[in-house]
Amino acid sequence: MAMSEHLAICGGSPAVTSPAPAWPVFASAEANAMMEVLNSGKWGSTSGNSVTTFESEFAAHQHVKHVFALSNGTLALAAALSAGGVGIGDEVIAPSYTFIATAAAALFVGAIPVFADVKSSDHLLDPTAVRAAITDRTKAVIPVHLAGGVADMDEFAAIHDEHGLLVIEDGAQATGAKWKGTPIGGLGSIGTFSFQSSKNLTAGEGGAVATNDDLLADALHALINVGRRRPGRRHVPTRIGYNLRLTEFQAAVLQCQLDRFDTQQQQHEHAAGLLAELLADVSGLVVDTEDDRMTAHGRHLFMMRLPNSTGEPEQRDAVVEALNAEGLTGASGGYLPLHRNTALLTKARSTATQVGNTYPEPDCPTTDQVCTDTIWLPHHWLLADDHQIGQVAAAITKVLQNADQLRPSRTLPTASNNHPRC
Repeated sequence: MAMSEHLAICGGSPAVTSPAPAWPVFASAEANAMMEVLNSGKWGSTSGNSVTTFESEFAAHQHVKHVFALSNGTLALAAALSAGGVGIGDEVIAPSYTFIATAAAALFVGAIPVFADVKSSDHLLDPTAVRAAITDRTKAVIPVHLAGGVADMDEFAAIHDEHGLLVIEDGAQATGAKWKGTPIGGLGSIGTFSFQSSKNLTAGEGGAVATNDDLLADALHALINVGRRRPGRRHVPTRIGYNLRLTEFQAAVLQCQLDRFDTQQQQHEHAAGLLAELLADVSGLVVDTEDDRMTAHGRHLFMMRLPNSTGEPEQRDAVVEALNAEGLTGASGGYLPLHRNTALLTKARSTATQVGNTYPEPDCPTTDQVCTDTIWLPHHWLLADDHQIGQVAAAITKVLQNADQLRPSRTLPTASNNHPRC
């Protein structure tokens, strides 16, 4: 590849010449399954069997004893916290680099999210930072399996044993990932999943909770099903619950999606390996590292960093915009730090004050840094064939090798080029 090329954003030709593979992937199986539910007249899980069938199939897929499907991944987290006894004034440790739902779920049950830092090598929750954040008010920790990578579950198991904390795996982005051969979801106290439209296993919306603990399963089932007992558990006390149930239509789609999931994951794995290999020698770019104990990656996002960036997001944002212009639609700069989210902090401080405590002000310097230099590619690019993956790598290489053509912040266009980035 030539060292100097005219970037597409500045008027050159895009490196990627065809669109990203479509997502979601579906076929006549989904249509037939939905029509079967429609014609049955049994559209809710209390009368049909699509939800219970999917729950059994997903439990087998994740090697976990109990799975309960529900309306979305956010409420899966809230249900997990509530089932584990987390409530008003309890502290829940979560990473600052994650989707807002992880922290919001703690607030939903009256608890206080306490933010801990992540590791720059893989964007995953740092167990050392978690240990430093534990107080006598800490009730739970939520390791997020971000982008499909698996948090260090050996360390979080040790934290559980040492401090008696509830360990809730946020597996929204990591269906199919494994730690030392075991799928996520059953590695902690409770695992949670999301089937929202961007996820690798999707029904547009939906979620699930998973556990190997019978008593937690009782609580989860009741919370999702308006306080009702699980079948065969007549002597378990009732409790107040919500209606968080999934519909039969969504479960029918998820059964079909699960049938093709493992094949898609193999495609993701192959493409991610090839892309990482093609980018290995690109100056100024670092691809996330992977712990050898993680025996399968969920491949929800392909994560990269620009480690030589200025510490401000403008440089990264210019690169992201240039990548999209090269045809890498959906390339993104990722999350903003939750420990600087005013709405979350205001609510967390208010809750702490109400129970007579002082909110532990977070310090997450690594999160601050990765929020300025991280670039994501969504997983549907990893369904591309080898030729297109080669074009993806060429686009990334082209932009980084010619980044001097980019303005790091939006300014007025010059007379020679009318794009504000050039």
